[in-house]
Amino acid sequence: MNYRHAYHAGNFADVVKHALMVRILLYLMRKDAPLRFIDTHAGIGRYDLSSEEAQRTGEWRGGIGLLAEASLSPASAELLKPYLDLALAEPMRYPGSPMIAQKLLRAQDRMSLCELHPHDERRLVKAVGRDPRMKVLAMDGYQGLRASVPPPERRGLVLIDPPYEQRDEFETLALELERAWTKWPTGTYAIWYPLKATPEVDAFRACLSQGKIRRVLCLELLIDDVQSEGPLKGTGLIVINPPFVFEAEARQLLPELARIMAQGRAQHRISWLAGE
Repeated sequence: MNYRHAYHAGNFADVVKHALMVRILLYLMRKDAPLRFIDTHAGIGRYDLSSEEAQRTGEWRGGIGLLAEASLSPASAELLKPYLDLALAEPMRYPGSPMIAQKLLRAQDRMSLCELHPHDERRLVKAVGRDPRMKVLAMDGYQGLRASVPPPERRGLVLIDPPYEQRDEFETLALELERAWTKWPTGTYAIWYPLKATPEVDAFRACLSQGKIRRVLCLELLIDDVQSEGPLKGTGLIVINPPFVFEAEARQLLPELARIMAQGRAQHRISWLAGE
């Protein structure tokens, strides 16, 4: 899969990933102690929805475009408000995870952002500006993850969101994730993946369910029947060490997001791949 994010920013997968990411960060911020946000594949930070790439696919219209106009239940509206306030702050500009974290986190928190592509790294540096809380690392995301855990704060969230351009991406991801968890087993990790009808996805879930990592929650949302080829119809998020309230919040949000962004037979699944 080739997932150049400028074509897909603000789509249904971004909505699910970022809405749930915000819920995790808000929970971690309940304590005054500082935290670290580590983004292994940070991208350019902010995406122009009027750009040629975004207009060519128009995927944002079926994601943040739909959610912005949707009628939400009171419970979901309350949970989504922090995310929507950030996602809709600038007309036709969608914030990537670095910008969402930058706006959300506090003065005592720190952020490490990895971006290997030189052009994207320069745009990311410009997007985050002169923020002393943020460090942009021009390196491979997995290399950056190895160098960043455990962070000095000993609390925080790692977001792993690769483009899945390599055939062995899932194998590499499982290996690097276990390596990071071994060094920092108390950290929270959120791993996004495209949900396709492929053996690689099944093998990745099986690897996590049979591995040594504990407390692995799997969340998946489909806007139509999952496919092996063609446009993306499903999105997944693995969360390791989710906050106490996270599963209940996800069970509130995923059915409503599936209903709003459905293109056909929408559905969602929440399951534990590994317990304590």
